[in-house]
Amino acid sequence: MEETLVKMTDEQLVVNYSNGNNLAFDILLERHKQSVFNYIFFIVRNKELAEDIFQETFIKAIVTIKQGRYTETGKFRAWISRIAHNLIIDHFRQEKNENTVSNDEAQLDLLNNPLLCESTIEDRLIKTQIATDIQKLISYLPDSQREVLFMRYYQDLSFKEIADQTGVSINTALGRMRYAILNMRRMAEENNIVLTL
Repeated sequence: MEETLVKMTDEQLVVNYSNGNNLAFDILLERHKQSVFNYIFFIVRNKELAEDIFQETFIKAIVTIKQGRYTETGKFRAWISRIAHNLIIDHFRQEKNENTVSNDEAQLDLLNNPLLCESTIEDRLIKTQIATDIQKLISYLPDSQREVLFMRYYQDLSFKEIADQTGVSINTALGRMRYAILNMRRMAEENNIVLTL
């Protein structure tokens, strides 16, 4: 039974789950949990908060499907990401007095990267500094630009997928990416930050 379910599309699993097969939802969760969690964590920059929003996302999905209100045929991944997206926005609205979110947990450990073993300690330090500078610049971007940047470069999504998941047009998604890169370049120049080896 489980083997048959694993081969099903997201939409077939949704139908099975709405008809009472709980295992179908387990497979949906397994299929999408990593990308949904990564997306939430990148935006909120806090593991515990990301886990809370992640759980809330799937609870909302369960309730919506069980109530027969799921209508996004062929777009489960975009739909579940949009739920997460809206919950993140709700959280930041509630916490609008908190202007900054910790970046500590997202540090890249480039010094222990085996790919860098042949390089000199100086090279490693420079690469670590560049990674830190890039993360710092990303953290100063408006939420909408930071989100598109992450989805494009870290989740490897197309601009059509980004548009679907964030509920904007492809042109808006492209515009946000363009402004994100321009803003990062401007901030790097203003602060004399060199982003190349």
